[in-house]
Amino acid sequence: MARLPYADLTHPEAAPLVQRIVAERGSVLHLYQMLLHSPPLAEGWLNYLTAVRQKLGIGGALREMVIMRVAVLNGAPYEAFQHAPIALKEGMTQAQLDALEHWQDSALFSDTERAVLRLTDAMTREIHFAPEIMEAVRSALGERGAVEVAATIAAYNMVSRFLEALQIHADDPR
Repeated sequence: MARLPYADLTHPEAAPLVQRIVAERGSVLHLYQMLLHSPPLAEGWLNYLTAVRQKLGIGGALREMVIMRVAVLNGAPYEAFQHAPIALKEGMTQAQLDALEHWQDSALFSDTERAVLRLTDAMTREIHFAPEIMEAVRSALGERGAVEVAATIAAYNMVSRFLEALQIHADDPR
């Protein structure tokens, strides 16, 4: 159960953004219903995460692999629940999803994916890390790709920390 009640979607200040979220996402997920306590925050969040999810060049499977690994590391079940179907649609396999917890022991990931997973772990667990971790991602994906991967890791750490701070779960009543 969430630590705060979900926002009233019929509140006049929230209504235009609710319409936009429904048009873009199909429905107002629990995450956005909590964010709508502050419509300016919800709007900024929507703009930023839409850019990360839909406008970067790193590819959907790699993006979703990052998101799912962040969810594993941060113990964020809502994030994993929401993104597992997207990860499969974007090209990850169920075996890869199942192996993410212990990816180091798995042969299911390419060298590029392993470099990105190392960076995901380092940015999520350590903050400060050896330069060769980023260099491996840069070598694999170029400078733009390295920036986009780092931004995706940072963004979804923000998401999971927000979700867990407020204890947002997919089965919460609204």
